[in-house]
Amino acid sequence: RLFHQYHKTFAPLNFSDYEAISRCEQEVPEYFNFASDVLDKWSQIEEERKGPSNPALWWINGKGDEIKWSFKELGFLSQKVANVLSGPCSLQRGDRVLVILPRIPEWWLLNVACMRTGVTIIPGTTQLTAQDICYRLLASKAKCIITTDGLAPAVDSVASKCQFLKTKLIVSEGSRAEWLNFSELL
Repeated sequence: RLFHQYHKTFAPLNFSDYEAISRCEQEVPEYFNFASDVLDKWSQIEEERKGPSNPALWWINGKGDEIKWSFKELGFLSQKVANVLSGPCSLQRGDRVLVILPRIPEWWLLNVACMRTGVTIIPGTTQLTAQDICYRLLASKAKCIITTDGLAPAVDSVASKCQFLKTKLIVSEGSRAEWLNFSELL
């Protein structure tokens, strides 16, 4: 089944293309950004088509709640998240952010926003302990951590040991002292 009528525009490379690239026989763009070069292109194609589109992201949780975002919506929201990262979080290209979230829609937005801004995302499982979090923050020199209410106390218990950590962002309905709230900033 074809995913999109423009599927040939974005055809995957075949094996010989990869070999040509490794031998430097095929032109590779000097700068490539998935968010702007691919996601925004699909958004433009979607807009030009002016009809119903396939979702770029279709998320369903165990309770049956679902979120469907078109390419345009995913692009717009990821740009807003990129503004949060570069604005209130003060992150710049090359900075590192530790993201410890379950696979919720915000996780995907943060991934694309990091691509947009050139911020290096360090994903972490929600099963990390305070000691694990401290090790990752110190080893990576991450300037920001993004997590949920469940892991915020663990982060708070080790944050004073992590000299590079400047910003703590929480994905939560409520607020927490010394944390920026993702939903409010978005």
